[in-house]
Amino acid sequence: MNIILKNSPIVSSSEEETENIAAQLAKTIPLGGVIALHGDLGAGKTVFSRGFARGLGVQEPVSSPTYTIIQEYQLASGWFFHLDLYRINDENAALAFGVNEYLEDTLAWAIVEWPERIAGILPEHTIHLQIKHLDSGHREICRIATPIIQNGKTTANL
Repeated sequence: MNIILKNSPIVSSSEEETENIAAQLAKTIPLGGVIALHGDLGAGKTVFSRGFARGLGVQEPVSSPTYTIIQEYQLASGWFFHLDLYRINDENAALAFGVNEYLEDTLAWAIVEWPERIAGILPEHTIHLQIKHLDSGHREICRIATPIIQNGKTTANL
């Protein structure tokens, strides 16, 4: 799993494989870790989040919290927060919703979908991952060394 953390892309050929990659990564991230998932609609961010949750030990169904913004899952060792900020307009709206409290919780892991919307309030230690849809069933997952956000889209030099 250190492959992702060393900026080398991993290509997944199925949802199950994406979940397994995420589950392996989850086992390497300490409490307080924040993962920012960048990618277009349908890229596989929620699939990745589900795998990450499984890697932490979440047994209940994990789905996208698009309408609820945040799903909370209690674990024996802490909490897992899954944030989908698709419906959040900007950092001010996120702060009004209390998103910063989830990002700063040292007794939890957090995954943020659509992190571009709150780039200015993400913790410095956030790990940024890009998920790209390559073709039918294939996704590329890689770490973004320095995310650059322009017009709501994330680009980076890897």
